[in-house]
Amino acid sequence: MIILSVETSCDETSVAITKDGQDVLSNVVLSQMNTHALYGGVVPEIASREHVKGIHQVFKKAMEEADVTAKDIDLVAVTQGPGLIGSLLVGINAAKAFAFAHQKPIIGVHHIVGHIYANQIEKPMQFPLLALVISGGHTELILMKGHYDFVRLGKTEDDAIGEAYDKIARVLEIGYPGGPKVDAIAQKGQPVYKMPDVSVKDLNFSYSGLKSHIINLHHHHHQKNEPVNKEDLAASFQQAAFKQIFEKTQIAIEKYHPKQLVIAGGVASNSYIRKHIHTLKDSIDVVIPAFEYCTDNAAMIGIAAYYQWQKNPHSFSMNFNGEARHSIEFNI
Repeated sequence: MIILSVETSCDETSVAITKDGQDVLSNVVLSQMNTHALYGGVVPEIASREHVKGIHQVFKKAMEEADVTAKDIDLVAVTQGPGLIGSLLVGINAAKAFAFAHQKPIIGVHHIVGHIYANQIEKPMQFPLLALVISGGHTELILMKGHYDFVRLGKTEDDAIGEAYDKIARVLEIGYPGGPKVDAIAQKGQPVYKMPDVSVKDLNFSYSGLKSHIINLHHHHHQKNEPVNKEDLAASFQQAAFKQIFEKTQIAIEKYHPKQLVIAGGVASNSYIRKHIHTLKDSIDVVIPAFEYCTDNAAMIGIAAYYQWQKNPHSFSMNFNGEARHSIEFNI
């Protein structure tokens, strides 16, 4: 089954061609990073306009690289959310137009489900599995007993880990995007600054307290005209940020005994978690996607769409007038 997929949930315009829920024939991503760097973050209206400008050429390049024509496509998939409304609409309308023009079925895919299924590109999923979702808007632990079977075990009670990274980068004035910038300087520092205990109940997470502590500490030093070692502060933050993730993940592994742990979301590209996640106790197969599949991309949407279609061919399949015939709530 050959699927054409579209992802425009934030500031990457991406179209991919995937086959049978495993193989990536093409995955074209047009980044807006340099555009939004001027503003220190994503500007929704500008993101929408950039998607409109680039979507046609991305469609064309994806099909050329995969060496397929519209006749070869069996299914069209598109990110239905969550994301920036204006950006999502550009991708959805482009996908609907393609499906209408070539009379192909079309389904919407949950963005976070796509991130989880990016791991299927790396290695076949083994169930039951535990998915650790770490991104700009999400920090969650999800148990999967089978394809498209999701049970959320824990979530952030306030900020997501990726959001905290972005705010810390802004305070340290090291540029955008925040996550990679903080990670890069943290590798040059030592975790010498004392960080607060931000533990919360059950398998949930919290980052607002840690974020506020860094902001206040930096402000305090600035007011007293005292130097702040940015590398050491970044290293201290990073160690504390992942400490609760490792602790909660360890608890979930011991409680649910998954065969596999998969890491999903943009923060999965972080060097600290890639280096230390394998130190978790108990022998478990840990899967982390290649860097190109950690950040937003259409290939992950195409892979997820294959298994969604297998389980329920009418899940958020859209009529050509734009009405959804049926929608699945994933509760993640």
